[in-house]
Amino acid sequence: MIVITAKFRPKPEFVEQWPEISRAFTEATRAEPGCLWFEWSRSLREPGEYVLIEAFRDDDAGAAHVQSQHFHTARAELPPYLSATPLIINTKAEGTEWSELGELAVE
Repeated sequence: MIVITAKFRPKPEFVEQWPEISRAFTEATRAEPGCLWFEWSRSLREPGEYVLIEAFRDDDAGAAHVQSQHFHTARAELPPYLSATPLIINTKAEGTEWSELGELAVE
């Protein structure tokens, strides 16, 4: 699977509205057949930063995502709300599901 982590920094006046601003892109991406997850979190260390963790089944699913209409729309519509270009880590991992964190096993 392809696993992507990205950091988004909305302009200060848009920080609180970011979930709504990105909602259409988020919902359309989650509906893609190859999307395994697409989850936003707000940083505790940097409250003006949102962290996106997303995963796609394989290279074909990743390619379909970046070629989708909603991706092209987001590329045009989202940057004016951002104070900086998002940072990204893009890697491949085995499997298609989350694994348990054995070091913190709950019994």
